Amino acid sequence: MEQIFSTLEIILRLVLAAVLGGVIGYQREISDKPAGLRTHVLVSLGSALLMVISIEPFKGVEYADITRIASSVVTGIGFLGAGAIIRQGSMVRGLTTAASIWVVAGVGLGVGAGLYIASLSATLLILLTLSGLKYVELRGGRGHRAIQVTTRNKPEMLGKITSALGAMKVAVSAVELEIIEEEGTNIVNISLLIPEAIDHNEVVARLASIEGVNEVNWMTRPGL
Repeated sequence: MEQIFSTLEIILRLVLAAVLGGVIGYQREISDKPAGLRTHVLVSLGSALLMVISIEPFKGVEYADITRIASSVVTGIGFLGAGAIIRQGSMVRGLTTAASIWVVAGVGLGVGAGLYIASLSATLLILLTLSGLKYVELRGGRGHRAIQVTTRNKPEMLGKITSALGAMKVAVSAVELEIIEEEGTNIVNISLLIPEAIDHNEVVARLASIEGVNEVNWMTRPGL
């Protein structure tokens, strides 16, 4: 069977897919997300390889469906993306990272199919979405935050936390308490509305200074 792509062209497609996936993965890596550089490179490279495999042996073969492998990639990548999604009480994290894994598979498929301009354009738009739109999102809902406080398992801790927030004029819109008896700790997930005049770092410092509080972590924003 006559080879459609030259060896050099196949190599160039795979390298380009790895580079574009790496660019997106690097953005996730520096944002300290669970799926970073290597994951995105492998997803993009694998998608490009599967696209080349689906085209090269069957192009020109009557009744061959060269889209079957590509459609399987789109479906199957959902399982990998689901692994990046973490549920913490009422909060769900990792949706953006899961979406980036899914869309980087599309970039790889595009490169494997030879759609270079579309793939490059998509990569630029993905980076704009992940980096640029984050600041628009933060500006639009800058006061809405969710915080997780790990405390000793004492009944008065929740009162101390809400009192401290009230003293700072930070509104509490929702509270979820999880008791881990075997570890002797409570995990308190709190949705907050923070006035613009208050530094968000001051909220963390104030809660961390409460006796009996072991750890304080933001659950939403900045970064997704």
